Amino acid sequence: MSISSHPDTVLIIDFGSQVAQLIARRVREAGVYSEIVPFQLADEAFRRINPKAVILSGGPSSTTETDSPRAPDIVFSSGVPVLGICYGQMTMCVQLGGSAEGSNHREFGRSYVEIVSDCPLFDGIWIQGQRHQVWMSHGDRVIDLPEGFEILGRSEGAPFAAFGDTKRNYYGLMFHPEVVHTPDGAKLLANFVHRVAGLGGDWSMAAYKDQAIAAIREQVGDGRVICALSGGVDSSVAALLIHEAIGDRLNCILVDHGLMRKNEAADVLEMFREHYNIPLQLVDASDTFISELEGEADPEKKRKTIGRLFIDVFEAEAQKLAGEGAAARFLAQGTLYPDVIESVSFTGGPSVTIKSHHNVGGLPERMNMQLVEPLRELFKDEVRELGRELGLPESFIGRHPFPGPGLAIRCPGGITREKLEILREADAIYLDEIRKAGLYDAIWQAFAVLLPVQTVGVMGDGRTYEFVCALRAVTSVDGMTADFYHYDMEFLGRAATRIINEVKGINRVVYDVTSKPPGTIEWE
Repeated sequence: MSISSHPDTVLIIDFGSQVAQLIARRVREAGVYSEIVPFQLADEAFRRINPKAVILSGGPSSTTETDSPRAPDIVFSSGVPVLGICYGQMTMCVQLGGSAEGSNHREFGRSYVEIVSDCPLFDGIWIQGQRHQVWMSHGDRVIDLPEGFEILGRSEGAPFAAFGDTKRNYYGLMFHPEVVHTPDGAKLLANFVHRVAGLGGDWSMAAYKDQAIAAIREQVGDGRVICALSGGVDSSVAALLIHEAIGDRLNCILVDHGLMRKNEAADVLEMFREHYNIPLQLVDASDTFISELEGEADPEKKRKTIGRLFIDVFEAEAQKLAGEGAAARFLAQGTLYPDVIESVSFTGGPSVTIKSHHNVGGLPERMNMQLVEPLRELFKDEVRELGRELGLPESFIGRHPFPGPGLAIRCPGGITREKLEILREADAIYLDEIRKAGLYDAIWQAFAVLLPVQTVGVMGDGRTYEFVCALRAVTSVDGMTADFYHYDMEFLGRAATRIINEVKGINRVVYDVTSKPPGTIEWE
């Protein structure tokens, strides 16, 4: 399902940038809908979307290379405003008659741009003669501008760090305005969509809710929908949205696959049955899932197995409903926009496998069902805002996300029932300590990981040979990037002591301080 009525759309052409999703987020934060497409599909997407502006992302290629990617000609023949960022700036320059070269003065990291000329892109932010901090990441540079362009800003390593053709509304930036390391970057992007492209700021979750409900009704008609409800924010918001659209023709199914957190299934059942008048059925398939996963160490095989078994469960439930005279032709799930993006290998990279447990490519033909994915165009923080529009309590909206494969990917190495129980208990204690310390809402996601490592320890007067538990906590806005949470040592000592004392099977606890760049798997 796609919400097709976004008349003011900014098309982002992705040349393989690690931070293309951040461009989309900054545009949406400015109140304008944006959509990302890989450069290979950009021509078709442009004709389908009819965007009001285009942004060309950065990427790992060089315009000096043979067969380096280019923007489709229609971008420049259409007359819409265009903003090129990093590689996007260079391909714009080359395609319009300028030139670029490899440089001996590369710039990676913090840099400063001197503003040479005023322009609409800088209105109210930067003025001529000032120097401003930006974030650079380039080895090439522009050396000759196309006809009609002028220099707007320069840095030590890039004489054309910013350029533009104000008559045609074409602008190029060598630096990355989408990252927080360029302090005024979000304002520059807002200026591009509002002052340069002349777009309003009417993209909101209130408007999206009405459009999504209408789209669900159009897709489903008088049919019935089965919703895969995990109890997480995504699937819960999807369920409430579909229920508003079609009422009691929605059947929600919660699958207990034996990989859930402690008491998770009971908590979800209680919340939905007490607070929402939505049919919800619990299917206990834990024996089936764990039996097939037991001993499996390969993370991708775990995901594939879990995805296949989920399909089997929902197919069986659909057949039961059909036998009761309530046949369902649609299966709903809480797929998000990052799931869709990360399941497509834009430039032949590894991202195609990141979200492979989601059925973003469709369902098996034998099911004879269509997917309903009303959140497919949204980022995580937008889903939470939509949840508020639908009346979900703040305590639920702020719940830490829990991946579909559950504890399976937080138990690296071979899975056993014993290891899952050890991990479940450790995770519950960890979250309990976080809540007691008043830190739950300050952290975007926290969980325990049972490492496939056993160490010798001394507990009391005896030696032990038990597992190592890793604790993870990150801060994030949308889940695309994350930084580790800076606990004080007193908290970590308290949590570790409880886990070691109360969970038989763990004799050592460590804290994971890695960060998560865009497009990476959370823990495998």
